[in-house]
Amino acid sequence: MNALPKTLLLGLCITLAACQSAGQDEVPQGTQLSITTPAQTGLEYAQLLAGNGPWADAERVQLDKQGLRLLDKAGNTLAQHSGRFEGLDHRLERRGLLLATVERKRQQAMLIDLDDNRTWSQPLYLPRTSFAIEGLCLYRDSARNDFVFLLGEEGVGEQWLVGSQGRLLGEARRVRGLSLPPQSTFCQTDDMAGQLYVNEENVGFWRYPADAEAPLQREPVDLVKPFGALTKVAAGMALVPGGLLALDAEAPALHLYRQSESGWQADGVLPLDGLDEPERISARRTSEGVELLLADEHGLHRAQLAWQPQALPHPEPIVSLAAAVETGPVPSLGDAADDPAIWVNPRDPAQSRVLGTDKKGGLVVYDLEGRQLQSLTVGRLNNVDVRSGFRLGSKRVDLAVASNRDHNSLHLFAIDRASGVLRDIGQIATPLSDIYGLCMFQNRQGVTYAIANDKDGTFVQYRLDGQSGQPHGELVRRFKLDSQPEGCVADDRGERLFVGEEDVAVWVVDARAEVPAAPQKVIGVGGPVYDDIEGLALYHGEGGDYLVISSQGNDSYVVLAAQAPYAVRGAFRIGLNAERGIDGASETDGLEVTSADLGGIWSRGMLVVQDGRKRMPEGTQNYKYLPWSAIADALGLD
Repeated sequence: MNALPKTLLLGLCITLAACQSAGQDEVPQGTQLSITTPAQTGLEYAQLLAGNGPWADAERVQLDKQGLRLLDKAGNTLAQHSGRFEGLDHRLERRGLLLATVERKRQQAMLIDLDDNRTWSQPLYLPRTSFAIEGLCLYRDSARNDFVFLLGEEGVGEQWLVGSQGRLLGEARRVRGLSLPPQSTFCQTDDMAGQLYVNEENVGFWRYPADAEAPLQREPVDLVKPFGALTKVAAGMALVPGGLLALDAEAPALHLYRQSESGWQADGVLPLDGLDEPERISARRTSEGVELLLADEHGLHRAQLAWQPQALPHPEPIVSLAAAVETGPVPSLGDAADDPAIWVNPRDPAQSRVLGTDKKGGLVVYDLEGRQLQSLTVGRLNNVDVRSGFRLGSKRVDLAVASNRDHNSLHLFAIDRASGVLRDIGQIATPLSDIYGLCMFQNRQGVTYAIANDKDGTFVQYRLDGQSGQPHGELVRRFKLDSQPEGCVADDRGERLFVGEEDVAVWVVDARAEVPAAPQKVIGVGGPVYDDIEGLALYHGEGGDYLVISSQGNDSYVVLAAQAPYAVRGAFRIGLNAERGIDGASETDGLEVTSADLGGIWSRGMLVVQDGRKRMPEGTQNYKYLPWSAIADALGLD
């Protein structure tokens, strides 16, 4: 499918925003805003506490000449951290309060905890950025990792991991750089929905995915006229359950948006008569509506808003499991890593190997700690698989076969059964014009096959033989799917072959060469599997076999029972490991799993996946390892 021109995409976004903004100037019936107190002069940064905290009397946090303070409703100080700060965000929970701000003298972002005894933690300072920090906001993901987003001039931004499980890290970790709109100085996040909201002063408000592994894609919430309903300047925002409140500073006006199944819907505009360029807003729900703090050029104003948007139910988040190990990077830059295979050392399983393709350069071999042991620069290898006990002349070797896109060939490697060292033993030509995926099959008689596919849907199955001392292949079967496949995996015990048609379904066929291939659907695209369907792998357990699918469309991994009717047993994501400083995995192409006891945390086997977006720090793609025990425990597998 051809990409849409940028001008057309912009037009679609503008049309979307205009549609959402239709009728926005009408104030909903019964919606009233009353500013209840005169301005508290000199105050610019304050937030109402939102959430269930340990202090019944605490009402807000604010920055003033005395520093960072926790206050009750009467303005009495409950806790204070001295200093000069600007910018403010918080997260409140039963064990205490997490605060983010910028220390003016250092010009560094600072995170600090206040525990339930009102004792401050040691501050955590982020390294000084190369840009002046104009705005910041906190984000807590579904795995309870805490992040801070930093906004700078000219569209520069960063995301940092600062805490996990309610506690600050000893050292913050930069997750990724962000290319944001220029003139962005305000942000807010929706933890439940995993969304980041950013203003673009003279353009409007934008929404981005907030998760560390998400792509940087934006959608408009509202734009400045004539494309939307904003009059002049998009400024601060606040979120409440079911509602978004946004300031048009120079109008001045407060825009209300109500959550709907199709996105944010305009729900009216309230004039802010008497306020002078209000830029900052804090909000929290009450039984009567929404309580507000509004900051303008004169100071801080309290207000009450009779507005009660209804929050939509959020889907239960997909469980996130922390990656245990990451490999070193593949040698090539860009989209290079693709498909892994696991070779189990028959003499010492702890010395097993992970083979990973570099589809721009060759094959890389890693140990179980992720260290690179070999790099075979033999060409553009896309997918790889392994089988044991292949006769090569007078010897038995283990065999790895990869699809070589430079030559549309099967590329074979002998694996020394003692050392695990790979040796290039040659190629077998295929008639495919654009070879792509590959997997191997060994039947009950011990005959080894390689099965490759083409982007046009064609599959070719080769019987492999090496008794002469040189590998040979005989084409024994062809079959075809209607559209592009890639991932496949063979069940040697059951003599079945699972194949993935990327935009359609996973199919199963008889793997035996002498039997015609008659695809039967295992699971189709549309939930819980989202296209593209990428890697497939089989786990052979004592209590049952499981098919693992890379559901690339929503960055998850779906587990099915490997026997009909192929019941869905669950799905999971691979998230970051804050303790070990390993990022999660997303946009996964290939994956592999073994049930072999490899020792230690791998006693029930391991899953290896390609990581399409390297974060923390950003860099060249690699592979992530996850113990099967973590998957089994999370999904309740046998």
